Amino acid sequence: MHDVHTHFIPNDVLTWIKDNRSTINATWEKKATDKEKFLIINQKWGFELKEPFINADLYLEEQHKVGISHSLISPIPQLFLYDFPFEVTNELSYVYNKSLADWIKSKNNRLSGLATVPLNNPEEAANVLKKSMSSGLKGAIIAPMCNGYMVTHEKFTPFWKEADRLEAIVFIHPLLNDDPRIQKRKMPNLIGVPWETTICATDIVLSGILDKYANVKILLAHGGGFFPYQIGRIIKGYEEWSAVSETIKTSPLQYMKRFWYDSVLLKEETVSYLMQLVGEERVVPGSDYPFDLSSWPPTAQNEKGIHELLFK
Repeated sequence: MHDVHTHFIPNDVLTWIKDNRSTINATWEKKATDKEKFLIINQKWGFELKEPFINADLYLEEQHKVGISHSLISPIPQLFLYDFPFEVTNELSYVYNKSLADWIKSKNNRLSGLATVPLNNPEEAANVLKKSMSSGLKGAIIAPMCNGYMVTHEKFTPFWKEADRLEAIVFIHPLLNDDPRIQKRKMPNLIGVPWETTICATDIVLSGILDKYANVKILLAHGGGFFPYQIGRIIKGYEEWSAVSETIKTSPLQYMKRFWYDSVLLKEETVSYLMQLVGEERVVPGSDYPFDLSSWPPTAQNEKGIHELLFK
């Protein structure tokens, strides 16, 4: 069994956060007696610092219990740090990526990993991606946008060029949506997170970069958000409006089948629909462990898709 969507924070990263707490405005808050402390970055990005996030032995033990033999580990999105000066983002990227690479090497093919990159400096993001993959990581996890720019913006060309050259995995993973209409009842996470992926996936398809950077393996979190479930509307727009069709070579449905999707949809029928739409090999098992809304253990085990994404 595999898991392509899981997160961990190495001890060296925790040490860096503590040493730089004033720089990144890091605080630890106890919000409930039955919860671990929440780590909050810059008064905005907070999450419960559960033990499996930071205890390597416990993390591996929990994965072993449910039969997971190989995990693709990603840095935690709350630690992208795009809204800080490049030097800060770059420093944490170095610590995070080296720590993950060292851990992975010590586990004899039990783990794979993705890098975090300083996307606030695209040329350096390309360099960090190159160095990280030379150390054994498979690609990078990035947010759908950085400092107000969608990742399809021309300023990110150096990153996409390098990712294409290296045939890297680029895992699109959103942060919480800050639309003022949904800032209650956990809606920034419930619908805001998949909505961010929806915007990004649609923008990637319509921008034409899937043709320009055809070797990049783009993995969409949480089953692609709402994107796969409104593809009919996007196809109709492609057929009716030149503003939709002028930058792409074929139907949005065909581009849709070039993404990979994790199975973090929390409902079997929804995963089955996605498989029917894009092909079973494009839906790979993921859990989002150990976040609260994880699909644990992961479903949609697909050896062909796993091989093409991770090992080809």
